[in-house]
Amino acid sequence: MAIVVDTSIIIAVILNESSKPQLIQHTSNAELIAPASLHWEIGNALSAMIKRKRLTLTEAHLALREYQKIALRFYDVALDSTMDVVAQYALYAYDAYFITCARLQSAPLLTLDHKLQTAAQAAGVTIIEVGS
Repeated sequence: MAIVVDTSIIIAVILNESSKPQLIQHTSNAELIAPASLHWEIGNALSAMIKRKRLTLTEAHLALREYQKIALRFYDVALDSTMDVVAQYALYAYDAYFITCARLQSAPLLTLDHKLQTAAQAAGVTIIEVGS
């Protein structure tokens, strides 16, 4: 089974957050897919954590090494389709890329972002629920 994973999922796993075991369980034996933008969003998230002093440069490099170990298949997502999602659900493009990718691949979305979950469900995308 293919699952679209978003930035929140990858960050939680590579930074060993408390949800990591449950996320690993949800993704075991699944093909993980994401829009090509994920790569840059990981960099942006880590840079924001460094800037806010929540992460050291050494910790960021360790997280990037963990990120590189994750088998992901990336897809280019058409900007025109993304803009349709942006307009319809009042999202930023970086969230709309995941919805568009899930729609194009007919795959469920795994995210920890509640706003993205709500928009994805409204867009007809199946959400994989992660308990608290």
